[in-house]
Amino acid sequence: QVQLVESGGGSVQAGGSLRLSCAASGYTYSSYSSNCMAWFRQAPGKEREGVAVIPTGSGGTFYADSVKGRFTISQDNAKNTVYLQMNSLKPEDTAMYYCAAGRIGCGLRLWQYAYWGQGTQVTVSS
Repeated sequence: QVQLVESGGGSVQAGGSLRLSCAASGYTYSSYSSNCMAWFRQAPGKEREGVAVIPTGSGGTFYADSVKGRFTISQDNAKNTVYLQMNSLKPEDTAMYYCAAGRIGCGLRLWQYAYWGQGTQVTVSS
């Protein structure tokens, strides 16, 4: 069984920073079940959208245009953990943030990911 557990969410004022963590268990980044880790977010009334992607192996990271230059995705393979460093947060970043793992390419599409965390809430106030 694959389990992804997010943490690090909370409330912060605009311009502040948060670092989200996603601890994976039941598989490792080198396993067949996952070749990409990603962060998605979903605000009330909106579709879940991809935020950032990092391959578990080689390859570069990429981001949604809305977060480029502000968010950084990284991973610690020894800990089976992926992070999302969020800087210069804006109220529009307020959402439930989800960690995801998949093996159908490394993109920002929902259907590419089979495993999901429960989410961690990020609230940015102005």
